[in-house]
Amino acid sequence: MTNPVIIVMVEDDEGHARLIEKNIRRAGVNNEIKPFASGGEALRFLLGADGSGTVNKGNPLLVLLDLNLPDMSGVDILKRVKENDHLKRSPVVVLTTADDAVEIQRCYDLGCNVYITKPVDYEKFAHAIRQLGLFLSVIQVPPAA
Repeated sequence: MTNPVIIVMVEDDEGHARLIEKNIRRAGVNNEIKPFASGGEALRFLLGADGSGTVNKGNPLLVLLDLNLPDMSGVDILKRVKENDHLKRSPVVVLTTADDAVEIQRCYDLGCNVYITKPVDYEKFAHAIRQLGLFLSVIQVPPAA
């Protein structure tokens, strides 16, 4: 039996984090969600104390990543995840307010799997997250190598 997918949510806005979790649950996704409000905390979890990523070997991870974090850019986290031999197959969903064509292209070039612009309007944001939850309920996530 394979391990259940762990959703790693990197989001510093507490209101957005609650909204994301609520709407993912509403879509029927009951996987564990590990929330992190800073990039440093998220990287420590993802890569482990030694920075190698072996700590998550065999764990299927899916990363929900905000780009605008207080301590570092989400782009740097995306780069570190996709450059890591153990984590590079883990899907990364960028979920951010940045609606910049150059930034979007950069994230895809670095290996992001999905880029979602957070709507400013609360109802549209909630709807987008529910759609994301439905997506998460059907995708296949490989275990970390």
